Amino acid sequence: MTVCHCSLPVAKAFCFLEDLRWEFTACFDSNVVALAARPYPFLEFDGTIQKLKQQYNQSGGPALEVTLAEVQEDLRIKPPQVINFEDVDLTNGTANGHVEPGPGSGGQNVRLEPVTAPGILSLVLNIMCASLNIIRGVHLIEYTFQDDYDGIWNVVSFLLAFVCCIFQCNLYLFHSSRKKLKSFTLLTIIILCNLYLFGLRNVWQLIFHISVASLSTLLILTRKLQDRSGDCGV
Repeated sequence: MTVCHCSLPVAKAFCFLEDLRWEFTACFDSNVVALAARPYPFLEFDGTIQKLKQQYNQSGGPALEVTLAEVQEDLRIKPPQVINFEDVDLTNGTANGHVEPGPGSGGQNVRLEPVTAPGILSLVLNIMCASLNIIRGVHLIEYTFQDDYDGIWNVVSFLLAFVCCIFQCNLYLFHSSRKKLKSFTLLTIIILCNLYLFGLRNVWQLIFHISVASLSTLLILTRKLQDRSGDCGV
């Protein structure tokens, strides 16, 4: 990959890449390239790149006109694909709180602040609540379909609360658009499901589940994007 000024003709840009390829092939044996696990053995090639850049900046193109003619012919037969910046899919770093750059991020990848101790606690409690919900829901399915068909809504409430707990964990770990709306929606559903299950759960159990959901919502809303304005975006 190379970055050129917009005034440089496309053919000359591809000539630069072609010359780089030939120089690299001449400097390094194919076996060395195949065995290299990291780019450190090729650091000395940076001097060759700088010399080639200087040559192109001074002469405005490749030394051999034959090379330019061949590249122009290849580009005529197979035109290069034009990709806009908006079309580039920034998939690198989507895990561990990384997000795609927004309109005000200056083109840099941004990430969420590190997970705190209260955040880890809320994740553990949320997973515990999700486990209790799925266990009670699956256990209730057996009796519901055998004897009490009216209890189907209890099963739905347990399973829906389980799904909401999982989504709360996901919303805390990864950035998402409309985070406030999603977090309050999940909290509302969890509260309604637990209120509907009053009778199958006592007051203290309801308080526990609703408190965990409220804590998770608070931490989701307070976990901000990490400020990276002080570095170079490397």
